[in-house]
Amino acid sequence: MFQPLSLFIGLRYVRARQHKFFVSFITWVALAGVALGVAALIVVLSVMNGLEGEVRTRLLSLSAHARVVSAHSAATAADPALEGRLRALPGVVGVAPYSDLQALAMHQPEMLPLTLRGIDPAAESQVTDLKPLLLEGRLEDLKSGSNALILGRSLAEQLGVGVGGQITILVPVVTPGAAPEASERQFTVSGIFEAGYEDLDGGLALGALDDIRAFAPQAVGGSGLRLRFTDALAVPQLIGAVRAAAGGAEVHDWTEDNASYFRAIRIEKTMMALLLLLIVGVAAFNIVAMLVMVVTEKRTDIAILRTLGAAPGRIMGVFLTQGLVIGWIGVFSGVALGVTVALNVAYIEPALERAFHFSFLDASVYSIAELPSELQVPEVAWIAVAALLLTLLATLYPAWRAAQTSPAEALRYE
Repeated sequence: MFQPLSLFIGLRYVRARQHKFFVSFITWVALAGVALGVAALIVVLSVMNGLEGEVRTRLLSLSAHARVVSAHSAATAADPALEGRLRALPGVVGVAPYSDLQALAMHQPEMLPLTLRGIDPAAESQVTDLKPLLLEGRLEDLKSGSNALILGRSLAEQLGVGVGGQITILVPVVTPGAAPEASERQFTVSGIFEAGYEDLDGGLALGALDDIRAFAPQAVGGSGLRLRFTDALAVPQLIGAVRAAAGGAEVHDWTEDNASYFRAIRIEKTMMALLLLLIVGVAAFNIVAMLVMVVTEKRTDIAILRTLGAAPGRIMGVFLTQGLVIGWIGVFSGVALGVTVALNVAYIEPALERAFHFSFLDASVYSIAELPSELQVPEVAWIAVAALLLTLLATLYPAWRAAQTSPAEALRYE
């Protein structure tokens, strides 16, 4: 006989077709519920990973991986020795100077706040990928003394200005012993960029480094060096070496600058995972209901097995086997379905949009026109393990109840 006995009988119960219709129906509902819950969890988290990665890519297209902020004024020249030390650090592939000022842009009748960033066009390509984002103009137009600016598309639209237009920039300046005043200068719009990230498109203007530094030397802002690493995700582990090389200068990495945004994404992903995991939990309750009905139906069989000498633990193993096989088939089916869908979102999304005449992401509202998907193996693994544990917990009570069946009570009326 096939051994162990509990596994043999449990598999026989799974394959048996003489169950009542309702029991079989609940079995299939439980299996389908587990599969759909696991698949939905994998697909949704993969899409959220893709959206996070897309936003991160667009954010870093104009933002350096790290900044070394000088303790001196914005007019202070870069330290060649510091730049050399930073370039020699492991993982650093580019270093470029910058200068930031908080300012107001005026173009009647609009007045908007913005960050005025001075860059060196010759070195900027080492730390950002700006050229592919330019809709109009060239990076080379930002020459020293030109008073030219490249604006974000949303900022240019709000100001109602295009290439060749003039805007007035106001920068608040506070000098020792004097009242606050504003430094004002006319700039010419020489280009427009679009990063696909509203904080950049609607609040950033780029100018020549020398022009920005000379504009308001006493203004409040940041000036120093920006760095790019081979791997943006490894920056938090490498930033300690940057701080050591920078001496007393302030050092910030991109995860610190955008900590609140990515913390919100992590919280959203966590809550979404918990909510979708409840679907698997509901399906697990269906397994409980199904097994309880099977135990009630098989009371006579249980009593006969107990009479023949089967221990309660072996009886419990029979129904544990039945519940786990059903639950785990659902889990592995859901993993297979979820992975397949997550890897083919780029093909499934347009097919669904054509079939049902709707858009997942309206191009007039969202800057991302297609649903991105990034399948992460560790996430698939923990989803599968969590679902397997839920199905295991779901089988414990019915199996324990079966093991407590009294042979005399079950056979009294047989």
